[in-house]
Amino acid sequence: MADSVQALIELAIAEDLAGGEDITSNATIPESQNAIAEFVNRAPGVVAGIDVAVQVLNYVGISDVSALVTDGAEVPAGTVLLVARGNTRKLLLAERTTLNFLTHLSGIATLTAQWVAAVADTKCQIRDTRKTTPGWRLLEKAAVRAGGGQNHRLSLSDAALVKDNHIVAAGGVLKAFEKVRAAQPGVSVEVEVDNLDQLREVLVGKPDLILLDNMSPELCANAVAIVNGAVKLEASGGITLDNAAAYAMSGVDYLAIGALTHSAKVLDIGLDLKMGN
Repeated sequence: MADSVQALIELAIAEDLAGGEDITSNATIPESQNAIAEFVNRAPGVVAGIDVAVQVLNYVGISDVSALVTDGAEVPAGTVLLVARGNTRKLLLAERTTLNFLTHLSGIATLTAQWVAAVADTKCQIRDTRKTTPGWRLLEKAAVRAGGGQNHRLSLSDAALVKDNHIVAAGGVLKAFEKVRAAQPGVSVEVEVDNLDQLREVLVGKPDLILLDNMSPELCANAVAIVNGAVKLEASGGITLDNAAAYAMSGVDYLAIGALTHSAKVLDIGLDLKMGN
Protein backbone atom coordinates (compact mmCIF):
# COMPACT_ATOMS: atom_id res chain seq x y z
CA MET A 1 0.00 0.00 0.00
CA ALA A 2 2.95 2.33 0.63
CA ASP A 3 3.63 3.07 -3.04
CA SER A 4 -0.01 3.78 -3.89
CA VAL A 5 -0.39 6.08 -0.88
CA GLN A 6 2.82 7.93 -1.77
CA ALA A 7 1.47 8.47 -5.28
CA LEU A 8 -1.75 9.94 -3.85
CA ILE A 9 0.20 12.28 -1.59
CA GLU A 10 2.39 13.49 -4.44
CA LEU A 11 -0.68 14.04 -6.61
CA ALA A 12 -2.46 15.99 -3.85
CA ILE A 13 0.47 18.31 -3.16
CA ALA A 14 1.06 18.86 -6.88
CA GLU A 15 -2.64 19.63 -7.29
CA ASP A 16 -2.47 22.21 -4.49
CA LEU A 17 0.54 23.96 -6.01
CA ALA A 18 -0.59 23.58 -9.64
CA GLY A 19 2.95 24.11 -10.87
CA GLY A 20 3.36 27.33 -8.89
CA GLU A 21 3.91 28.19 -5.24
CA ASP A 22 1.93 28.94 -2.08
CA ILE A 23 1.67 32.64 -2.79
CA THR A 24 -0.06 33.51 0.50
CA SER A 25 2.39 31.73 2.80
CA ASN A 26 5.40 32.92 0.84
CA ALA A 27 4.22 36.53 1.11
CA THR A 28 3.34 36.49 4.81
CA ILE A 29 5.79 34.06 6.44
CA PRO A 30 9.58 34.46 6.65
CA GLU A 31 11.38 31.65 4.85
CA SER A 32 13.27 30.54 7.97
CA GLN A 33 10.38 30.72 10.45
CA ASN A 34 9.48 27.62 12.44
CA ALA A 35 6.26 26.68 14.21
CA ILE A 36 4.39 23.87 15.94
CA ALA A 37 1.29 22.37 14.37
CA GLU A 38 -1.21 20.45 16.47
CA PHE A 39 -3.88 18.42 14.70
CA VAL A 40 -6.97 18.41 16.93
CA ASN A 41 -10.38 16.83 16.39
CA ARG A 42 -13.29 19.22 17.00
CA ALA A 43 -15.82 16.40 17.37
CA PRO A 44 -15.65 12.97 19.02
CA GLY A 45 -14.98 10.00 16.80
CA VAL A 46 -12.74 7.13 15.77
CA VAL A 47 -9.42 8.06 14.23
CA ALA A 48 -7.98 6.69 10.98
CA GLY A 49 -5.25 7.91 8.63
CA ILE A 50 -2.59 8.80 11.19
CA ASP A 51 0.22 7.05 9.31
CA VAL A 52 -0.83 8.77 6.08
CA ALA A 53 -0.81 12.14 7.83
CA VAL A 54 2.74 11.53 9.02
CA GLN A 55 3.73 10.52 5.50
CA VAL A 56 2.31 13.76 4.06
CA LEU A 57 4.26 15.86 6.53
CA ASN A 58 7.44 13.92 5.85
CA TYR A 59 6.95 14.38 2.11
CA VAL A 60 6.94 18.19 2.34
CA GLY A 61 10.03 18.16 4.55
CA ILE A 62 8.66 17.99 8.11
CA SER A 63 10.52 15.17 9.87
CA ASP A 64 9.70 16.00 13.49
CA VAL A 65 6.23 14.48 13.79
CA SER A 66 4.77 12.81 16.88
CA ALA A 67 1.61 10.72 16.56
CA LEU A 68 -0.23 10.75 19.89
CA VAL A 69 -2.94 8.26 18.92
CA THR A 70 -3.18 5.27 16.60
CA ASP A 71 -5.80 4.28 14.04
CA GLY A 72 -8.85 2.83 15.72
CA ALA A 73 -8.60 5.06 18.79
CA GLU A 74 -11.94 6.44 19.97
CA VAL A 75 -11.26 10.01 21.04
CA PRO A 76 -13.30 12.79 22.67
CA ALA A 77 -13.44 16.24 21.08
CA GLY A 78 -10.35 18.34 21.70
CA THR A 79 -7.83 15.51 21.52
CA VAL A 80 -4.42 16.34 20.07
CA LEU A 81 -3.93 13.61 17.48
CA LEU A 82 -0.45 14.47 16.31
CA VAL A 83 2.11 17.24 16.67
CA ALA A 84 4.48 18.43 13.93
CA ARG A 85 7.40 20.83 14.33
CA GLY A 86 9.29 22.55 11.56
CA ASN A 87 9.27 25.20 8.91
CA THR A 88 6.03 27.19 9.00
CA ARG A 89 5.66 27.40 5.24
CA LYS A 90 6.06 23.63 4.91
CA LEU A 91 3.56 22.98 7.70
CA LEU A 92 0.94 25.09 5.96
CA LEU A 93 1.71 23.51 2.59
CA ALA A 94 0.90 20.14 4.14
CA GLU A 95 -2.13 21.34 6.10
CA ARG A 96 -4.96 20.76 3.65
CA THR A 97 -3.69 17.49 2.22
CA THR A 98 -3.06 16.12 5.72
CA LEU A 99 -6.53 17.15 6.86
CA ASN A 100 -8.17 15.77 3.73
CA PHE A 101 -6.79 12.34 4.53
CA LEU A 102 -7.43 12.52 8.28
CA THR A 103 -10.97 13.90 8.17
CA HIS A 104 -12.23 11.57 5.43
CA LEU A 105 -10.66 8.38 6.77
CA SER A 106 -11.63 9.18 10.36
CA GLY A 107 -15.17 9.84 9.15
CA ILE A 108 -15.28 6.35 7.64
CA ALA A 109 -13.91 4.79 10.84
CA THR A 110 -16.39 6.72 12.96
CA LEU A 111 -19.38 5.72 10.84
CA THR A 112 -18.23 2.10 10.74
CA ALA A 113 -18.00 2.05 14.54
CA GLN A 114 -21.62 3.24 14.72
CA TRP A 115 -22.73 0.36 12.50
CA VAL A 116 -20.70 -2.14 14.50
CA ALA A 117 -22.30 -0.87 17.70
CA ALA A 118 -25.76 -1.21 16.15
CA VAL A 119 -25.32 -4.98 15.72
CA ALA A 120 -23.11 -5.59 18.75
CA ASP A 121 -25.57 -7.94 20.46
CA THR A 122 -25.64 -10.35 17.50
CA LYS A 123 -23.19 -12.59 15.64
CA CYS A 124 -23.55 -10.41 12.54
CA GLN A 125 -20.52 -8.53 11.21
CA ILE A 126 -20.34 -5.31 9.21
CA ARG A 127 -18.57 -5.41 5.84
CA ASP A 128 -17.75 -2.76 3.27
CA THR A 129 -18.14 -2.90 -0.53
CA ARG A 130 -16.23 -1.74 -3.61
CA LYS A 131 -18.12 1.57 -3.55
CA THR A 132 -14.91 3.43 -2.81
CA THR A 133 -13.24 6.61 -4.05
CA PRO A 134 -11.03 5.81 -7.07
CA GLY A 135 -7.43 5.49 -5.89
CA TRP A 136 -8.40 5.51 -2.21
CA ARG A 137 -9.69 1.93 -1.88
CA LEU A 138 -6.89 0.53 0.29
CA LEU A 139 -7.00 3.55 2.60
CA GLU A 140 -10.78 3.53 2.89
CA LYS A 141 -10.90 -0.19 3.58
CA ALA A 142 -8.19 0.24 6.23
CA ALA A 143 -10.39 2.92 7.80
CA VAL A 144 -13.29 0.45 7.88
CA ARG A 145 -11.09 -1.98 9.79
CA ALA A 146 -10.07 0.81 12.16
CA GLY A 147 -13.76 1.28 12.93
CA GLY A 148 -14.24 -2.40 13.71
CA GLY A 149 -15.68 -3.49 10.37
CA GLN A 150 -14.53 -6.15 7.94
CA ASN A 151 -13.43 -5.87 4.34
CA HIS A 152 -15.20 -7.49 1.42
CA ARG A 153 -13.03 -8.25 -1.63
CA LEU A 154 -10.49 -5.62 -2.61
CA SER A 155 -10.83 -6.13 -6.34
CA LEU A 156 -12.62 -8.10 -9.04
CA SER A 157 -9.77 -10.62 -9.05
CA ASP A 158 -9.78 -11.41 -5.31
CA ALA A 159 -13.02 -13.35 -5.25
CA ALA A 160 -16.06 -13.94 -7.44
CA LEU A 161 -19.40 -12.23 -6.86
CA VAL A 162 -22.13 -13.37 -9.22
CA LYS A 163 -24.54 -10.44 -9.50
CA ASP A 164 -27.87 -9.96 -11.25
CA ASN A 165 -26.35 -8.93 -14.58
CA HIS A 166 -24.10 -12.01 -14.60
CA ILE A 167 -27.18 -14.14 -13.93
CA VAL A 168 -29.05 -12.56 -16.85
CA ALA A 169 -26.06 -13.00 -19.18
CA ALA A 170 -25.49 -16.63 -18.15
CA GLY A 171 -29.16 -17.65 -18.37
CA GLY A 172 -29.84 -18.36 -14.70
CA VAL A 173 -28.44 -18.16 -11.21
CA LEU A 174 -27.22 -21.77 -10.95
CA LYS A 175 -25.76 -21.68 -14.45
CA ALA A 176 -23.86 -18.49 -13.63
CA PHE A 177 -22.49 -19.99 -10.43
CA GLU A 178 -21.46 -23.23 -12.10
CA LYS A 179 -19.62 -21.36 -14.86
CA VAL A 180 -17.60 -19.40 -12.31
CA ARG A 181 -16.88 -22.47 -10.21
CA ALA A 182 -15.69 -24.37 -13.27
CA ALA A 183 -13.49 -21.51 -14.47
CA GLN A 184 -12.08 -20.69 -11.02
CA PRO A 185 -12.27 -23.83 -8.88
CA GLY A 186 -10.03 -22.47 -6.11
CA VAL A 187 -11.69 -19.09 -5.71
CA SER A 188 -14.36 -18.12 -3.20
CA VAL A 189 -17.69 -17.57 -4.98
CA GLU A 190 -20.53 -15.44 -3.64
CA VAL A 191 -23.88 -15.36 -5.43
CA GLU A 192 -26.45 -12.59 -5.25
CA VAL A 193 -30.11 -13.63 -5.14
CA ASP A 194 -33.23 -11.49 -5.32
CA ASN A 195 -35.73 -13.98 -3.93
CA LEU A 196 -36.05 -17.25 -2.05
CA ASP A 197 -36.60 -19.28 -5.22
CA GLN A 198 -33.19 -18.22 -6.51
CA LEU A 199 -31.76 -19.01 -3.09
CA ARG A 200 -33.10 -22.58 -3.20
CA GLU A 201 -31.87 -23.02 -6.78
CA VAL A 202 -28.28 -21.95 -6.17
CA LEU A 203 -28.04 -23.62 -2.76
CA VAL A 204 -27.76 -26.95 -4.58
CA GLY A 205 -24.41 -25.82 -6.00
CA LYS A 206 -23.01 -25.04 -2.53
CA PRO A 207 -21.57 -21.55 -3.08
CA ASP A 208 -19.29 -20.12 -0.39
CA LEU A 209 -21.62 -17.24 0.37
CA ILE A 210 -25.04 -16.02 -0.73
CA LEU A 211 -25.94 -12.33 -0.89
CA LEU A 212 -29.57 -11.53 -0.11
CA ASP A 213 -30.27 -8.44 -2.16
CA ASN A 214 -32.95 -5.98 -1.05
CA MET A 215 -34.80 -8.47 1.13
CA SER A 216 -36.68 -7.49 4.28
CA PRO A 217 -35.51 -8.72 7.69
CA GLU A 218 -38.37 -11.20 7.60
CA LEU A 219 -37.26 -12.65 4.24
CA CYS A 220 -33.69 -12.78 5.53
CA ALA A 221 -34.89 -14.82 8.51
CA ASN A 222 -36.67 -17.19 6.09
CA ALA A 223 -33.45 -17.51 4.10
CA VAL A 224 -31.52 -18.34 7.27
CA ALA A 225 -34.02 -21.12 8.00
CA ILE A 226 -33.79 -22.50 4.46
CA VAL A 227 -29.99 -22.52 4.44
CA ASN A 228 -29.80 -23.97 7.96
CA GLY A 229 -26.11 -23.21 8.34
CA ALA A 230 -24.99 -24.77 5.06
CA VAL A 231 -23.84 -21.46 3.57
CA LYS A 232 -22.99 -18.09 5.04
CA LEU A 233 -25.46 -15.31 4.24
CA GLU A 234 -24.94 -11.62 3.63
CA ALA A 235 -27.71 -9.01 3.46
CA SER A 236 -27.45 -5.88 1.32
CA GLY A 237 -29.72 -3.10 0.13
CA GLY A 238 -32.23 -1.03 2.07
CA ILE A 239 -30.29 -1.35 5.30
CA THR A 240 -29.92 1.70 7.55
CA LEU A 241 -28.57 2.33 11.01
CA ASP A 242 -32.16 2.35 12.25
CA ASN A 243 -32.98 -1.13 10.97
CA ALA A 244 -29.49 -2.70 11.13
CA ALA A 245 -30.29 -4.53 14.37
CA ALA A 246 -33.42 -6.06 12.84
CA TYR A 247 -31.41 -7.37 9.91
CA ALA A 248 -28.66 -8.67 12.19
CA MET A 249 -31.18 -10.46 14.40
CA SER A 250 -32.53 -12.29 11.36
CA GLY A 251 -29.48 -14.53 11.67
CA VAL A 252 -27.45 -13.45 8.63
CA ASP A 253 -23.69 -13.50 8.99
CA TYR A 254 -22.88 -10.16 7.37
CA LEU A 255 -24.37 -6.81 6.44
CA ALA A 256 -22.79 -5.29 3.32
CA ILE A 257 -22.86 -1.51 3.74
CA GLY A 258 -21.74 0.68 0.85
CA ALA A 259 -22.45 3.80 2.89
CA LEU A 260 -19.38 3.15 5.03
CA THR A 261 -17.19 4.48 2.26
CA HIS A 262 -19.44 6.40 -0.11
CA SER A 263 -21.51 8.39 2.38
CA ALA A 264 -19.40 8.89 5.51
CA LYS A 265 -19.41 12.40 6.92
CA VAL A 266 -15.92 13.72 7.55
CA LEU A 267 -14.73 13.96 11.14
CA ASP A 268 -14.07 17.60 11.99
CA ILE A 269 -10.32 17.95 12.53
CA GLY A 270 -8.28 21.14 12.39
CA LEU A 271 -4.70 22.35 12.59
CA ASP A 272 -3.79 24.74 15.41
CA LEU A 273 -0.56 26.61 14.68
CA LYS A 274 1.65 27.77 17.51
CA MET A 275 4.78 29.81 17.13
CA GLY A 276 8.00 28.27 18.42
CA ASN A 277 10.69 25.79 17.55
